[in-house]
Amino acid sequence: MSELVNHFGHDNISPTARNNRSMTFFTTFALWLSANVVITTVMTGMMFVPDISFKATILAILIGSAIGGIPLALTGNIGIRTGLSTMVITRGAFGQKGAVLPAIVNTIILIGWSWIQAYMAGLSLNYAVNYMTGYSNINLFVIITEVLVVSITIYGHRGVERIESLFSIVMLILSAIVFIKLFTTGDAASLINMKASENPAITGIIAFDIVVATAFSWMSSVCDYNRNCKSEKSGMWGTYLGYLTAALIAMGLGAVVSGFSILSNMERTYDIIILLSSYGFGFIASIVVFFSVVTTNVMALYSATMSFMNVFPKLGFWKPTLILGILCTTGALLKEALMNNFFNFVLLVATLFIPVFAIVLVDYFIIKKGHYDADDIAFDTKGIYQYRNGVNYAAFISFFAGAIFAYYFTYVHPISIGSTILTFVISGVSYWVLMVFSKQASVEQNTGRETTKLEA
Repeated sequence: MSELVNHFGHDNISPTARNNRSMTFFTTFALWLSANVVITTVMTGMMFVPDISFKATILAILIGSAIGGIPLALTGNIGIRTGLSTMVITRGAFGQKGAVLPAIVNTIILIGWSWIQAYMAGLSLNYAVNYMTGYSNINLFVIITEVLVVSITIYGHRGVERIESLFSIVMLILSAIVFIKLFTTGDAASLINMKASENPAITGIIAFDIVVATAFSWMSSVCDYNRNCKSEKSGMWGTYLGYLTAALIAMGLGAVVSGFSILSNMERTYDIIILLSSYGFGFIASIVVFFSVVTTNVMALYSATMSFMNVFPKLGFWKPTLILGILCTTGALLKEALMNNFFNFVLLVATLFIPVFAIVLVDYFIIKKGHYDADDIAFDTKGIYQYRNGVNYAAFISFFAGAIFAYYFTYVHPISIGSTILTFVISGVSYWVLMVFSKQASVEQNTGRETTKLEA
């Protein structure tokens, strides 16, 4: 047993040294491409049509992804500079003890993502097996999916990098084939000129808001991987272009499939395999969906483990991975209940984590002038990030203000322009103001190196 454990990943919360980093531009691009060419992202694009026109949908996807990808890449850049995982980085703004809260919340949310995606993977594998043999057992295939996910994740970030690089190429090729098939067999002109619904549940600006929120949902994980990038330039561009390309492909595919299915008077469903089967892609689509979900769930489980280790670092890597993998498997068996609450879940992520990373970005790039003491954040050797008894109350006040604002204007009294960007701005500005007035925003030069004075 001990010999087997030695082969598992030994990832930890220590800063990743430059000479131990493995991710190039291609590896980073491939990772963020394969992570987002996944069924849940496709579903997002499907839900926009026909509430808004096809042209408006593509525009919302393009602009929303281009804007949302900027803070995603900037957050990932903090991981490149410090070599720290995402939830460990939040200690810089929230304090050594204060960062426990976002870490626990992030672990729970990532488990929720895994539930949704594992169920979709189980459906896909069940379709493929049923197509070949006539056998059907969704629960069994959900379990098989998560066993595969745990088997890959338990080997750490190197295993994640290898599988993402491989499947990104496959996704690009198969996506191109599907797009070509759809546009050569369907009436492209009718799709492009398709009118919006007379009684839409989603407006153009809300679609834009959801697209931006989708990009923001990855901010809680981005540094877990980008801490392994060899350079800032390749890491930032690889992240931004990989995410943008994936969003355009996946959400665009969802919009195209939804639009053509409506023009063909097909029954509305979130199951893209059923829709693509009418174009002769059923079996192939099921295999593609299965493996795309596996790659994304591997990343979700890995990040959930890293978040958990921010709270309990002494447990090591493989034990939390195994425990959380069992939880992900169990929850995925909830099936339809997961899909009925999919969009509410996406918006919940935005509500909880847009304020967190607005605060982190302002803290790192504005308050701390682009410098964190990585060793002190990880091991609290100097007490720089203790604030008051380990908690930065300015960060928590700003977080709760942003979260309450987002919740109220998303669920209670939705506003026509959406709440995502407003939440980001309000959270970031309020944090900056509180840090300035509490005299915690001064920076002094010390032997050519920036150090932060955190006054009580």
